[in-house]
Amino acid sequence: MVGVRVWLLLLSSVSLRVSAVPIERGPPTQDEKAEDNADTGLYYDRYLREVIEVLETDPHFREKLQSANTEDIKNGRLSKELDLVGHHVRTRLDELKRQEVSRLRMLLKAKLDSTNMQSVQMDHVSLLKQFEHLDPHNQNTFEARDLELLIATATKDLENYDAERHEEFKRYEMLKEHERREYLKSLDQEKREREEKRMEEMKEKHRQHPKVNAPGSVDQLREVWEETDGLDPQEFNPKTFFKLHDTNGDGVLDEQELEALFTKELEKVYDPKNEEDDMMEMEEERLRMREHVMKNVDLNHDRLVSLDEFLKSTEKKEFSSPKEWETLDDNKPVYTEEELQRFEAELWDKQVELSRRAETLRQEQEILKERGKALEAQKKEYQQAVVEMSRQKAQQAARQLPPSGPDGELRFQPDARNLAQEHHQVGKMPVDPNRDVQNGLPAEPPQNLQHTP
Repeated sequence: MVGVRVWLLLLSSVSLRVSAVPIERGPPTQDEKAEDNADTGLYYDRYLREVIEVLETDPHFREKLQSANTEDIKNGRLSKELDLVGHHVRTRLDELKRQEVSRLRMLLKAKLDSTNMQSVQMDHVSLLKQFEHLDPHNQNTFEARDLELLIATATKDLENYDAERHEEFKRYEMLKEHERREYLKSLDQEKREREEKRMEEMKEKHRQHPKVNAPGSVDQLREVWEETDGLDPQEFNPKTFFKLHDTNGDGVLDEQELEALFTKELEKVYDPKNEEDDMMEMEEERLRMREHVMKNVDLNHDRLVSLDEFLKSTEKKEFSSPKEWETLDDNKPVYTEEELQRFEAELWDKQVELSRRAETLRQEQEILKERGKALEAQKKEYQQAVVEMSRQKAQQAARQLPPSGPDGELRFQPDARNLAQEHHQVGKMPVDPNRDVQNGLPAEPPQNLQHTP
C-alpha cells in the first residue's frame, strides 16, 4: 500500500514550525529537504529517526513495508518481521538501543543531581519505565517489542500534537484578554472609554475581510490553481492538482503540504502589517483548516492524504457545496469565563511566588553588599598595613647607612670594639722619639726608660 513507508517516516518528520511550506513544483529544494529533517519535538526524535533509517537498509523489511498497511504497523504485526532482518541490521539496532539507554541514564542522573539527590541509589530499571518508547527490562538488545513500543509511543505523541497546540493557543488568548483588562483598569474613566472604543473599532476592522472559501472545497482549490499555479480555473483537474502540490513526490499530501494550500485564504483575513491582525490567530486558523480537511478526506486516519482519498473527496457533496467557513472571529472565544478566572488565579499565584523569590534575592543581595563593604574595608586595612611596614623598613635602612663626607663620599665609622682594641695595641708598641709632633703638641715622652747621664 502506497504511503506506509511514508507513514513511518512521518513519525520522524512532523515539524513544529509555524510557517507554511512554500508551494513549488519540481524536485524538492534544499529548504524542503531541510524541512523533512526538522525536529519533531519528541525527546527521542534522534533515536526514532536512526531506527527507521537502519530498518530501511534491510531489503526484507523494506519489502514488507511496501506490502503492509497502516494497521499492520500500528498493531505490531510488522514488528514481528524484525526477527528476519540481517545480522548487521540487528547489531546496529542493538547499538542504537544501548546508546539510547545510556542517554536516558545520563538524563536521569542529571535530574537527580539537580534535585540534590546524588546520594540516592538509582534503580535504573524502575526509572526507565517512565520512558515508553523502549523496553526497560532489556537494555542491551533491540527486539520486536522495542519496535512496537517505539511506533505506538510516537503515534500517540503525534496524535496529541494538535491538542497541545490548541491548548497553547487558548492560554495565549486568555493571557491577551487578561492583559487587556488589566490595562483598562489602570486608566481613568474617560481614557478607558476612549480605549475600549478604539479596541472595538479594530475588531470590527478585522472582521471586514473577503469571503473565505471552505478549505478543501472546489472553490478553494480552484483559487490556488489559478492564483498560485497560474492555470486556467476552467481547466481545473483534481489529479493534476494533487501531483502539483505533492512537492516531495512521495505520492501523498502530508500535513505541511496541506497547510500550504490555505495560505491564500489566510491572507484574506490576516496581514502582518495590520495592528488588528494577530499572527498567532492566523496559525490557529491554519491548524483548524488542516484538521477540517483531514477529517473529511483522510479515510484511514494515517495523517496523510493519498491520491485515492483525495479523488474520492472531490466526489462528495461537500466538495461542490460546502458550508460557509467560519473564522475564529466568527466563533465564540476559545475559552470560557470560568477558564479565564482559573487562569488569572494561576497567574496571581505565580506572581506571588515570583515576588517572594524576588524579595529573597533582594535580601541576599543586601547581605552580599554588606559583605562586600566589609571585605573592602578589610582590604584597605591590609593595604595601609603594608604601606606602614614598607615605610618602617625604609626608615630602618636609612639609619644604618654610614655618614657622608663634605663631597658626598661615604665616611665609615669604626666599630667601638675595634677602637678599643686599637688603643690597647698602641700602648704596647714602642714609640719613635723622632716622630713628628702632630697638631703642635709635644710628643709624649716614652715611659719606663732610665735616664743616662
